[in-house]
Amino acid sequence: MTLRTLIVDDEPLARERVRMMLGMHDDVAVIGEVGDGQQAIDAIRQERPDLVFLDVQMPSVDGFGVLRALEGEIMPHVVFVTAYDQYALRAFEVHALDYVLKPFNAERFSQALQRARTAITKRDDVEGSVDKDRLRSLVASLTAEQREKQRIVVKSSGRVFFVKVDDIDWIEAEGNYVRLHMGAQSHLLRETMKGMESVLDTSQFIRIHRSTIVNADRIRELQPLFHGEYAVILRDGTRLVASRGPDNRLKKLLAEATIHG
Repeated sequence: MTLRTLIVDDEPLARERVRMMLGMHDDVAVIGEVGDGQQAIDAIRQERPDLVFLDVQMPSVDGFGVLRALEGEIMPHVVFVTAYDQYALRAFEVHALDYVLKPFNAERFSQALQRARTAITKRDDVEGSVDKDRLRSLVASLTAEQREKQRIVVKSSGRVFFVKVDDIDWIEAEGNYVRLHMGAQSHLLRETMKGMESVLDTSQFIRIHRSTIVNADRIRELQPLFHGEYAVILRDGTRLVASRGPDNRLKKLLAEATIHG
């Protein structure tokens, strides 16, 4: 049996190390490697790999976001490659998922690969139900407290910034990038608006325009304009425009304002 394997990590050197480790095993065929979560989602849907070595901490769509996006679909076996905190490691252990902790050695890597072989064989026997349940349990185990600690990693000019999602006021599209606004500060991130929507909590972040996402907690006022458009005024005075046909969350805010008005 040949294990068709996909490598997912935003760091080229990390992908190279995983590829080198896999090259030591004759029954593994690397069918591709990608550098971010959205590419991973697309590649998994298209290529249907048996096994994915998945980095947990990636900008925008992280490893957990990949799992959430694929919920209910045919899932490959996943080996997490992580430097994540001890909370997450306990979650992996509780749900019997495989992971290798960076930096890892050849022995630990081979152990995880062997566990994957065994799990894939069992999955073939029981149509994957055990593996799906474990993945679903892991995603469910991420509590609201952990989500509040969610961070986006921004790399700029050789520096790395960790941005708490809750600190973001609004996001705007800027060419092939998005700009994250936090008070007087802003950071440029190579990501699409669609990619940002896939990782943000849609009950908190509202797409008010094709080029604008707003943190609902920062909205101070909504002012009607012409032709169904609205001015969205943030707490710091920032003025944005919501296009016609705002998403359901903004419509709900408007409805609540009408009821209470």
